[in-house]
Amino acid sequence: CEAALQTATPPVDGYPPFDVHRDLREAIAERYAADHGVAIDPEREVAVLPGTKTGIMLACLAAAERGDAVALPDPGYPDYLSGAALAGARVLPLPLDAGAGFQPDLGALGEDPALLVLNYPSNPTSACERPGTLEAAVARAQARGGWVLHDLAYGFLAFDGRRARSVLEADGARDVALELWSPSKVCGMAGWRVGFAVGAPELVARVQLLLDHGAAGVWTGIQRGLAAALRGPQDDVAERREVYRRRRDVLVGALTAAGAPPAPAEGSFYVWWRLPEGLTAERILAEARVGVAPGEGFGARGRGWARLSLALPEADLEEAAVRLQDLVSRYLPVHG
Repeated sequence: CEAALQTATPPVDGYPPFDVHRDLREAIAERYAADHGVAIDPEREVAVLPGTKTGIMLACLAAAERGDAVALPDPGYPDYLSGAALAGARVLPLPLDAGAGFQPDLGALGEDPALLVLNYPSNPTSACERPGTLEAAVARAQARGGWVLHDLAYGFLAFDGRRARSVLEADGARDVALELWSPSKVCGMAGWRVGFAVGAPELVARVQLLLDHGAAGVWTGIQRGLAAALRGPQDDVAERREVYRRRRDVLVGALTAAGAPPAPAEGSFYVWWRLPEGLTAERILAEARVGVAPGEGFGARGRGWARLSLALPEADLEEAAVRLQDLVSRYLPVHG
């Protein structure tokens, strides 16, 4: 915040460069080298975005023509559907099954998509990628054409010793893959509306072209604030991860004690819960006064599931856990 406030005076309180300041590009490259061992070209492989939600739309527009197929995780973040729709693309559901650890079944795709979207740690399933998942997606794109988009919005939130990997760590990814990175969660900068895309120079250039015609850059104060966050001490990142791990343990422990354990919560700040037969989000709200997101909102394969958020004060989360445990403990003996 200090870095941003220090710039909130003329002459920098005007239009920023459309392609952003080089200092931020270099800070992004430095962060990727430190976190992922990947050498990013700050000039050709970085596009700074007014939020990565915008980046999803731009990536779809840049990678797919009207009528092309876009493969989206099912269940997955609903805004992927919005990006595909705005591009006029057809959606190919990419099945993520609990029995496979919510890893993509690439063999289930009936055709080769113009864009294949992955998201690990996953919203809503909270799964992390398994060894070979990102490599398989990149290899398919190399062999059969198309692009890969990896949404790394929750990259710092991998629990129990796991490390969320960048798709750019996979051999050949620099030619076929684009990755979205958001400071909203890792840096607590959700209201700043800034993020970035890194990866294949051709796709980065297409995204940058769309930005040039659809936006006037990101304010210099925000750019400098993000650069400072990327270069500064990362102790608070580990602290934030530990907060969410504790919250996860409280919620998972309550559901497990009630006899309805959720899917393994490996990352992100969500818990993905298969609802006991007949129990619905509406009934949970009515009887326990706890709001959960109905799984069908994340795709056909989310039916019968619910997404629970860890992004609330711990006292509220603990109360929600108590209420859910009580409801399920009373429900299962009668309906289980």
